[in-house]
Amino acid sequence: MRKNFTRKKEKAIELLMSASSLVSVLTTIGIIFVLTADSYKFFSEVSIVDFFTDKEWTPLFENKHFGILPLLSGTLLTTIIATLVAVPMGITIAVYLSEYASRRFTSIVKPILEVLAAIPTVVYGFFALQYVTPLLQKLIPGLSGFNALSPGIVMGIMIMPYITSLSEDALRAIPTSLREASYGMGANRFQTAFKVMIPAASSGIIVSVILAISRALGETMIVAIAAGQEPKLTLNPLESVETITTYIIQVSMGDVPQDSLEYRTIFAAGLVLFLFTFILNNISFWVIKRFRQQYD
Repeated sequence: MRKNFTRKKEKAIELLMSASSLVSVLTTIGIIFVLTADSYKFFSEVSIVDFFTDKEWTPLFENKHFGILPLLSGTLLTTIIATLVAVPMGITIAVYLSEYASRRFTSIVKPILEVLAAIPTVVYGFFALQYVTPLLQKLIPGLSGFNALSPGIVMGIMIMPYITSLSEDALRAIPTSLREASYGMGANRFQTAFKVMIPAASSGIIVSVILAISRALGETMIVAIAAGQEPKLTLNPLESVETITTYIIQVSMGDVPQDSLEYRTIFAAGLVLFLFTFILNNISFWVIKRFRQQYD
């Protein structure tokens, strides 16, 4: 009797887990369907060649241009700045917490760092606009009030906990024997940390960086508040830019009639952003699989 109850309980848990997995799969399929269906309607009126080659993005103007390149450049520019800020700081903090700091210090500091990821992004946006931008204007005379540099730096601070937390976990997972072997060969703590531990945990570190980049690509409020809304094809971080997510928010506010060509631009832009994120997630999966095969 008890065994039958246990089996039924396990079966119910298994069905619940399967249903949860199915919900996530169906949600993804639904998102892809909505994006592709409306994007198909958009590309039936706009050439896909012009979409990826035109250097102007003015779908809401009288003289309409549908070149996604200005939005792509703004998205990639802010993401690159965020990555350049977050990766060195995140990995360095992870190494310190794993190799240098005491267990008690790590148990106190790590949750505090992870709180940064829980702060609403609108708060980060106003922090970039009201504090970081004026500070940068003192260092860089003539810097515009809206620019790519300020939100890029703040985005780097926002995604840093992702890299720190996952990288520290990856470093902790390395067997202690590897660290002791390095010390036994005469290496000091710095050499052990950066020449032995980081290469050994490289798969986890790379995945953490890719996930953080994916998070930065989809960021909306920080760039909407502090980067401006000027779609420019530029790689100059001192100029104002517009990202894909910012444009989607701008159109979604209700001023553009639904089912119009201008409204369908958000689905085409969203599909491009989805493809970028999808590619990055698959790269992280491939990295994990490759390193597992190496160590199996």
